[in-house]
Amino acid sequence: MTRRGFCAGALGIFGALSLVGCGGSGAGLAGGDAGTKGDGSQKTGGASSQDTAEGPYATGTHHASIEVEGFGTIECALNANVAPITVANFCKLAGDGFYDGLTFHRIIEGFMIQGGDPKGDGTGGSDQTIKGEFSANGVQNPISHVRGTISMARSQDYNSASSQFFIMQKTNTQLDGQYAAFGSVTSGIEVVDAIAQKTPVQDSNGTVAASDQPRISKLTVID
Repeated sequence: MTRRGFCAGALGIFGALSLVGCGGSGAGLAGGDAGTKGDGSQKTGGASSQDTAEGPYATGTHHASIEVEGFGTIECALNANVAPITVANFCKLAGDGFYDGLTFHRIIEGFMIQGGDPKGDGTGGSDQTIKGEFSANGVQNPISHVRGTISMARSQDYNSASSQFFIMQKTNTQLDGQYAAFGSVTSGIEVVDAIAQKTPVQDSNGTVAASDQPRISKLTVID
């Protein structure tokens, strides 16, 4: 299995659910068999790991907006009471401007859209990986992968999520307990639909050519 972004159970949608990514420390749905490809969290070299959360985003509900060029804005509520490490990491990266200018590089209509990779090919991530907050990794997480859920992509390593995330266009509860869901779309689900329906892909795994990847102009943590 190659190192790619997360393939969320997509194919798992159609088969085994190997949502892990391709090999790196990144976070993604594994591609290929049925899952979401991992993001191979390696922006440069190896990534350090975070297994605790602290700071203003480690508890409570927070809100973020994802502005996508040519499509519109997706607004999300993030649940740090359920996934504090994931939310704190996501909000820190957003606050640092990490996501601004990145893209959605993997899109499977009827399943999910995946982005947040600085390399744009499913093999990149930030300089830090985080503990996977889902039941298969010993963490109770009741958030289900229904339409509009936002979750972290990862590789086969449960603790490999980094910066890559995916948003469910359609419900797929096969991912529950295997990926760290951490929030949901509160406004702009039609933007997710438009991205999934209008973006040309190169194969059944949702690979999007660099020139066709929808670009995140700004990802902002509102509160």
